Amino acid sequence: MRRSLLFLPGNTPNMLINGSCLGSDAVIFDLEDAVSPAEKDAARILVRNTMTYMDFRGCETIVRINGIDTPYWQEDLDEVLPCRPNLILLPKTGTAADVQTADAYMTQVEQRLGLAPNTVGLVALIETALGVENAFAIASASPRVTALFLGAEDLTADLQCKRTKESREIEYARTRLVVAARAAGVDVYDTPFTDVNDDEGIEVDALHAKALGFTGKASISPRHVEVINRVFSPSQADIDYAYEVMEAIRIGKEQGKGAVALRGKMIDAPIVARAQRTIAMAQELGLGREEA
Repeated sequence: MRRSLLFLPGNTPNMLINGSCLGSDAVIFDLEDAVSPAEKDAARILVRNTMTYMDFRGCETIVRINGIDTPYWQEDLDEVLPCRPNLILLPKTGTAADVQTADAYMTQVEQRLGLAPNTVGLVALIETALGVENAFAIASASPRVTALFLGAEDLTADLQCKRTKESREIEYARTRLVVAARAAGVDVYDTPFTDVNDDEGIEVDALHAKALGFTGKASISPRHVEVINRVFSPSQADIDYAYEVMEAIRIGKEQGKGAVALRGKMIDAPIVARAQRTIAMAQELGLGREEA
């Protein structure tokens, strides 16, 4: 379960070593935008050593490598794949061929290391108009792809529009990625809210992303992690209602009823599926039904 994904610059030792204590479900070690060309080698080694010697149990590790249009990405994979991060984040994924290129090299490295195929998953970071338009093909390009990830800063630059807090300029991209990801059967993560001091804004933005169907949301600040986790967790009311739904279904079956109603509303298959997902997530988080 990944509600929150926190970016950590790959060249900042103090942030890397504290990454597992910041409350996020996953940390993203960034070897791309956060690292200048002169520091790529040092950052690569620092991230490798962090994953090797630090305990990240309970917090997934993701590495954002450099794009396949750069001279750095293969060295990134050579350095970090032996540490078995949970996922590789592939920036500026524009086509299915981009995924397949990264996938093929990851497969070579896994074979060299004696790892099973697809030991490390791949998340496609969609940051261009081309990537948005090819979202479903990208999500379906390889079994290694576990999620799509929206990168709004580069996308709005590519769209030649202004990035705003209201985010109307990325509404189409958001909905397009959610639909593509769900159609392909993978997760989908929302872009960070970049004003680290706007506590109200991050909550509004996260609530909107959840309402659109995103699995979780990225952050560039530890300050936003608590809000994101809360928004993307089921509320106590959600949990209680989910258990009521399943209880109503159980009683209905015992009574031989073909249709079941709860609170004046018919309980159909989508409502049951939503209740099952809520209960599964609550159990994973250690949350239970409120005692009457």
